[in-house]
Amino acid sequence: MLDSARPPVTAPASAPAPAPVAPLAPPSAPGLHVDASGRGVLGVVAPRAHAVELCVLRDGTEHRIPLPRYDGGMWWGPVEGLEPGTLYGLRADGPWDPAAGAFYNPQRVLLDPRGRATSHSTPLLSSMFAHEVDSLLRPAHGGAMVRATDDNAETAVWSVVDAPHEGVGRDGAPRTPWTSTVLYELHVRGFTALHPDLPPELRGTYAGLGHPAVTGYLRDLGITAVELLPIHAAMDEPHLARTGLTNYWGYSTLSFFAPEPSYATAAAQVAGPAAVLEEVRAMVRALHAAGIEVIADVVYNHTSEGGADGPSVCLRGLDAREHYWMDHGVFNDVTGTGNTINMRSAAVIDLILDSMRHWMTDFGIDGFRFDLAATLGRDDRGFRADHPFLRAVASDPLLRQAKLIAEPWDIGGYGWQTGSFPAPFAEWNDAFRNDVRSFWLEDPGRRERTGATQIGGVRDIATRLAGSADVFTRQDPAGIPAGHHVRSPWASVDYVTAHDGFTLRDLTVYETKRNEANGESNRDGTDDNRSYNHGHEGPLGPDVEPRTAEAIAAARRRAARSVMATLLLSAGTPMITAGDEALRTQRGNNNAYCQDTDISYVSWDRGEDELAMVETTRALLALRRRFERLRPPSFLGTADADAPARDQTAWFGIDGRPLEHDDWLDPHRHTLQMLRPGRPDDGHLVLVVNASLDDETVRLPSAPWTGRPVSVLFDSSLERPTPIVPGTMPPPETLDVAAGSFVVLLIGGVADSADRLV
Repeated sequence: MLDSARPPVTAPASAPAPAPVAPLAPPSAPGLHVDASGRGVLGVVAPRAHAVELCVLRDGTEHRIPLPRYDGGMWWGPVEGLEPGTLYGLRADGPWDPAAGAFYNPQRVLLDPRGRATSHSTPLLSSMFAHEVDSLLRPAHGGAMVRATDDNAETAVWSVVDAPHEGVGRDGAPRTPWTSTVLYELHVRGFTALHPDLPPELRGTYAGLGHPAVTGYLRDLGITAVELLPIHAAMDEPHLARTGLTNYWGYSTLSFFAPEPSYATAAAQVAGPAAVLEEVRAMVRALHAAGIEVIADVVYNHTSEGGADGPSVCLRGLDAREHYWMDHGVFNDVTGTGNTINMRSAAVIDLILDSMRHWMTDFGIDGFRFDLAATLGRDDRGFRADHPFLRAVASDPLLRQAKLIAEPWDIGGYGWQTGSFPAPFAEWNDAFRNDVRSFWLEDPGRRERTGATQIGGVRDIATRLAGSADVFTRQDPAGIPAGHHVRSPWASVDYVTAHDGFTLRDLTVYETKRNEANGESNRDGTDDNRSYNHGHEGPLGPDVEPRTAEAIAAARRRAARSVMATLLLSAGTPMITAGDEALRTQRGNNNAYCQDTDISYVSWDRGEDELAMVETTRALLALRRRFERLRPPSFLGTADADAPARDQTAWFGIDGRPLEHDDWLDPHRHTLQMLRPGRPDDGHLVLVVNASLDDETVRLPSAPWTGRPVSVLFDSSLERPTPIVPGTMPPPETLDVAAGSFVVLLIGGVADSADRLV
C-alpha cells in the first residue's frame, strides 16, 4: 500500500496474542508457513540473537509475540491469525557491539528475510538506522555508533502475508533453446515511461511492460528474452539520499523475495501488496504469451544495508555476522557497496536458493542474471567453480532448468573470472565487449588521429565472431575427446553495451564521459570506453560545417550498424541494451545508475535515422534466425572443402587467400573474411568486416569456395536494409566494401527477391 495509506502505529498491546500448542518440530525451512486461516509456524535465522519477536500490525496496533523455540540457529514458534494481507515484522534483541559486528536493537522493526511482499516503497529514513544519525544520515555523536532509543514502527517497511497458492510456475513459458536466444536488457520503468501508445497510468510499470504495444514491439524486433534490471524490492544508499537522487537501476536489494512495489501501477499500490504481486505475475504471463522469456537480474552479492554505519532493516539486525562476510567484526567488501553476503554460510546459501525457487514457481521467471556473480562463488580460499552454491544450483531439479547468467567478476582479489563458471551457466563476455569496441571504434579513432596504420589487427575480432573458444573452453578436463568441449558458444553472452556504460549511439559520439548530473564531479563511471567520436566530441551543432556534419553523422550511423551486425551475427548469445536498436543516447552519461529521468529512459520519439536503425536490427535478427549456422551449438572446426559443414569456418584476407599464422599477428590488417560453409544446396555464408578508414576492394575467398553466384544479404554501409538480389556477382568478381562496414554474402544457395530481411 502507499505510505499515506498505512495507519499510524500505537503502542504494543498489553498482552501478546494467545498461541496454540506449539508443533513438536521446527519448520522444515525458515520463513512464514501459514494456511489460508493464517495458522502455522514462523522460523527466523538469527543464531546470535538473545530473543526474536514476531510483530503483527492490526488496525494500527502492534502485537508482539515472542518466538519461544531455538534450534540450530533458528528462532521459531507457532502463529495464528496471520491472514493474507496482514502486516508483520520482526524485532531482535541481543548485544550492541558494532565493533564486533553486533547491531541488535529491539526498537527497530525488521523485515522477514523471506517475506514475499513489502508494505510500501519508501526513501531511506533516519529511523531505519539502528544507531543514532544526524541529518545527513551519518553517525551522530562525533561518529560514535550509539544505539538509537526511539521506536521506528510508524516509519518501518513491514512484510506482508501473501495468500497461499500453488504459483504460476512456468506453464506457458516459451522455453527457447539457448542457441535461439536473443536477450534484451531493459529497465521496467525506463523502457515504458515515455511510450506514447501506453495509457499514462501504465507507463513505467509492470503492467506497461506486459501491454501488447510493448510485447508486440519486442516480438516483432526478434527478441526472445528480456533481461530485467532488478525488480527485487530495493532501497537507496545514504549518499544518494543526501543528494536527493535515487538508485534508479535498483542494485540495492531490500528483499530477495518481494518485488519492488514502486514499479506497480498506482492503482495496484493503493489496492495493496496482493495487487502488486498479481501485476508482476500478469506481466510475466503477457511476455510468455508473446513468446518472450523473462530473465531477472538478481543482486544476491550484497544488500541495501551497506557497511558498518549503514541502515538496519533486515539481515543486519537479525545477525550481521551470519549473513555478511565479516572478519573480526569488520565488513569484508568485495562488491563496492560496503557489505558482502556471506557465501560461507549454509543459511545464506539456502536463503538464495529458496529465493530463486520462489521467483520461478510463484512468478514464472525463466532465468537469472547474477550481479557480481564471482562473489557468489567465494569462500576463504577465493573464487571456486565448485563452490557449494554453484553446485547446488546446477544440481537442483528446478533451478537447473532456468537460464543462468553470471556477471563473472567482482572487485575482490582475483575477481575477474570470465570463463570460469561451471555448466550450465552462461556468462557476460567482457572480452567480446572490449574487442568489438576496439576493432570498430577505438582503433580506427587512434589511426585517424595518429596516421599510424599498425594499430589493430584481426585476430581478436575473429575470435569473438567464432564464439570466444579461448575463454569458454578453459574448463575442459584433460583427456576430453578432440573437438569436444564442456561448454558451448551460447555460454558467451555477447554484448557491446549494457546498463553500465555508454549506449551504442554514445560510443560513436563521445570519447569522454559526461556524468556531472550524478553529483560526483564526473569522477564516477569508467574511463575505459573504447569509443570513437568520429572527429567531433558530442552532438553536431550549428558550429560544425554542414557537409562535415553530414559526413560525421553518416560515419557514426555506419559504425553503429557495423557494431550491431557483429553483435547479432557472432556465435554466442547476443544481448541488446534497450534502445540501442533506435540509437538511444544518455547524452554522454556512462553511469546513469542514479538518473530516474529522461537521461535513462528509452525515447520513442524516433526520426528517420532511428527508425532505419530499428529496421536494420530487425533485419539482422531475421538473418540470424534464417541461418542456423550463425548460432552454432558447438565451437567451430576448420572448414573442409571436401566435406563442408555448418560447424566449420575458414578465414581469408582482403586478397581472398587463406590467412597464415603471421597474418593473424599483423597489426596492419583491418579487413577480414569469415566463411561459414553450408551444404551444397544452401550455399556458403561469408562475413566481411572492414574496419579500415578507407574503402577496400575485397576478392572473395579462393577456390574451391568460389564458382557460384553471389548474393549480398546485408551491407552496413546502407542506411536501410534492401531486398536480397540473388546472384548479383558472377564469380570470381571482387567486392567493394566501404570503410567501417560489415557485409554478409551468400555464395550459391537459394536467395530470391522475396527474402527482404525485415
